[in-house]
Amino acid sequence: MRDAAAPKRYPDSAILLHWLVLLLVISAYACILLRVNFERGSDVREGLKTWHFMLGLSVLAATFLRTGLRTLVWKTPPITPPPPRMLHLLSIVAHLAIYAWLIAMPFAGWATLSAEGDAIPFWGLNLPPLTGPDKALADLIKELHETGGTVGYFLLGLHAAAALFHHHFMKDDTLRRMLPRRGR
Repeated sequence: MRDAAAPKRYPDSAILLHWLVLLLVISAYACILLRVNFERGSDVREGLKTWHFMLGLSVLAATFLRTGLRTLVWKTPPITPPPPRMLHLLSIVAHLAIYAWLIAMPFAGWATLSAEGDAIPFWGLNLPPLTGPDKALADLIKELHETGGTVGYFLLGLHAAAALFHHHFMKDDTLRRMLPRRGR
């Protein structure tokens, strides 16, 4: 039985943070992918790398904020009509994987910079290193971070495909619950 007071959609703040995190992730990907178009050591290439770091750490901050609000404040609106139990369980696993990725990737980038002995820039601040300089550790974490970047394409693509599957084939309100409100 459904709670009559249950919301039909996510709160506007949840929707804003969801799409903000996506925008930050896309921007971080764009910066690191575009950097290869510029000569090593050039100001533009170094700038794109710095932006990649700051955007990635912004993903981490926004994800922690979102997780806290999701846990303590926001109510998750029920899907109408409710999906089969197995599909619901799969969505929980997928969301946990995405949240783990959104947290692990920025930490891996932070740890890479730390192990390389580099500054960790974050919007005018320098964050403390997570580890001391260690070339072998830096190389290992960087490789894991790059692999994680590839994994992210699949996770986020699967997430988008699942939303479209729910909308077009299951004919439920999964996608509509997370879309911004339309004008009156």
